[in-house]
Amino acid sequence: MATVHHRTVSVDGLDVFYREAGPVDAPVLLLLHGYPTSSHMFRHLIPVLADRHRVIAPDHIGFGRSSAPSVDDFEYTFEALAQVTGRFLATIGVTQYTIYVQDYGAPIGWRLALADPAVVVGVISQNGNAYEEGFVPDFWNPIWTDGAERTVETRDALRPALGRDAVEWQYTHGVPDPTTVDPDAWEHDLALLAREGQDDVQLALFRDYVTNRDLYPEVHAWLRASQVPVLAIWGRNDEIFAAAGATAFTRDAPHARVELIDGGHFLLESDLDRVAGTIRSWLQNE
Repeated sequence: MATVHHRTVSVDGLDVFYREAGPVDAPVLLLLHGYPTSSHMFRHLIPVLADRHRVIAPDHIGFGRSSAPSVDDFEYTFEALAQVTGRFLATIGVTQYTIYVQDYGAPIGWRLALADPAVVVGVISQNGNAYEEGFVPDFWNPIWTDGAERTVETRDALRPALGRDAVEWQYTHGVPDPTTVDPDAWEHDLALLAREGQDDVQLALFRDYVTNRDLYPEVHAWLRASQVPVLAIWGRNDEIFAAAGATAFTRDAPHARVELIDGGHFLLESDLDRVAGTIRSWLQNE
């Protein structure tokens, strides 16, 4: 197994924590995490992929061990998170990479690609959405309502998503055998969500999510124009991003490889070996 390094760099006065492994001159794999986790979700995947790649997994601002300024001191939008990520990559000298995107990592990764189409040379989407078909209405309708109405009431209706039941559910729903999921994963997330001001941070990002949906036509155009290789590997039982969001990639990336696995939203927790093996075989063939 490769040695994983745990580092922090300053980006515009903000600390960005990241995990890194692999040869510094190897092709780069950029792992972008989702809500409510951090680069911690990649803790087992990084060393498995680091024999042939330089694997880099940052914590987004407001998450994990990166800076988490208050909403008064930082504008929590997906555009802002993407801009910090771009400057982070410039700081550590990364100019081209394959992205692995999950959940929130997807709209951040799409923005990086749209800002400079030449930087992204491959896409691995693990329950990282880019299509309307991916949205499960029962889950997303309250978020669309808050994004449209922007009231105290619609915002407060989303607060349960910050609680223990909702966070644990994200890890266990759709998993055939929930005992395969390490409870430390959601306990880690809950401890970080309990920090002062985190409710405002996460509610601000919930409200901004509608901007990601608006970006999809540009993402589709980029996929068609670039013909970048795509692997969509998805937990088919995900009740946040439906499996139809994976198969939809083939509309704009006809040669995309789609793998649907009997699992949920956080597929690495229950099916690490299959996901890692699929990624390795896909990378070797691209």
